[in-house]
Amino acid sequence: MNAAGIDVSKGKSMVSVMRPLREVVAKPFTVRHTGSELKELADYLKSLDGETRVIMEHTGRYYEPVAQFLHDAGLYVSAVNPKLIKDYGNNTLRKVKTEKADSRKIAKYGLDNWVELRQHTPMDNIRYQLKTLNRQCNLYTKTKTMMKNNLIALLDQTYPGVNALFDSPVREDGTQKWVDFAASFWHLDCVRGMSLPAFTERYRKWCKRQGYNFSIGRAAEIHTEAQDLIAMLPKDALTKR
Repeated sequence: MNAAGIDVSKGKSMVSVMRPLREVVAKPFTVRHTGSELKELADYLKSLDGETRVIMEHTGRYYEPVAQFLHDAGLYVSAVNPKLIKDYGNNTLRKVKTEKADSRKIAKYGLDNWVELRQHTPMDNIRYQLKTLNRQCNLYTKTKTMMKNNLIALLDQTYPGVNALFDSPVREDGTQKWVDFAASFWHLDCVRGMSLPAFTERYRKWCKRQGYNFSIGRAAEIHTEAQDLIAMLPKDALTKR
């Protein structure tokens, strides 16, 4: 049996191949993560006498394309928890870390734990894709929340409480009434700088253009409330070029 230990890093991997009794089949050599070099590696490993298994650590994202490529090439691939490799042989205090030494250690681990190795399957790839999508979704949610909070903090300097003017639910396209309102009436002076009739008419046209319900009473409330609020940043200073 042949154990191919692969120490994966960004863009390339170090490969060592060993047999029982620490027989060296191939000294550590580098393989780039390209289709041609991974195919060459797969062809070489499949040409060896006896059963061959590929062992690597499932750390980060770099190992995934290598594991998937070799699996699709017909090789037995096992992605092992890196802590198991680290603790293997009671060598947790090794100070000098080299790719060559690590690839040999991974190969030795594969030989000593041959029957416990779990094969990498397409389901692992699906799980990886779901994890990636979940990370992106979480990142989007965090970014959206951060940007919303930042917008509110900025508007507190020009139109305090504008985010609380409306309780309309978020539309299917993600838009919100208060955000759309703030885009047009971003400063208190955009409201109180006009007479009530002038603001009411402008607000009516804005509601029609944006597809929101219009209420004369609500327009009066917004105009009245704006008279008593304090803006930290003057409108003229922000509009000067």
